[in-house]
Amino acid sequence: MSKTIVHLLRHGEVHNPTGILYGRIPGFRLSATGERQALTVAEYLRENDIVHVVASPLDRAQQTATPIAASHRLELATDDRLIESANVFQGQRVSVGDGALRSLKNWPHLRNPLTPSWGEPYLEIAHRMLAAVHRARTAADGHEAVCVSHQLPVWTLRRYLEGKRLWHNPTKRECSLASLTSLVFDDERLIDIRYAEPVGASDPKATGS
Repeated sequence: MSKTIVHLLRHGEVHNPTGILYGRIPGFRLSATGERQALTVAEYLRENDIVHVVASPLDRAQQTATPIAASHRLELATDDRLIESANVFQGQRVSVGDGALRSLKNWPHLRNPLTPSWGEPYLEIAHRMLAAVHRARTAADGHEAVCVSHQLPVWTLRRYLEGKRLWHNPTKRECSLASLTSLVFDDERLIDIRYAEPVGASDPKATGS
């Protein structure tokens, strides 16, 4: 048996002063706090047997991954399958009471929260994330890999692997900023899922998430 660990790392806090749903919009980078979180996680993983670091193409994920790759003297790879989920409300404020949810033109997008009707289907997210994980597992065979992604993709994959329904209450996600959801494999078989918060817990409703 070859034991391999793939760490799914959520990016750090983002500079988002207007509180919009930034999704896949380019240019959203880590805040000063997020930069410190990235360094803290790199230190947390400094003694781990990491041989492969890969990230979503979005700036905040690349920034979070860079200190980890540097501390292990690795080249940072990019995998588009780790990207944030698509969402029709991207670029708008979508908190309760905000205009995006009050507007009648947006109501058709809310018709089916089980899919969800406002964005990329949960099952598609789970499948692309799992493909990225197995690519990283192969690259790090017998060692450890880090995949830097985003809250919803990481949480969706975890629920999929745990055999839970994919639709859920977003406020109940166990996937804090700069948290690690670690998948432990014996060869190709998943044997354990572990969770850690190297920088502490964060509010899933926070605008910098």
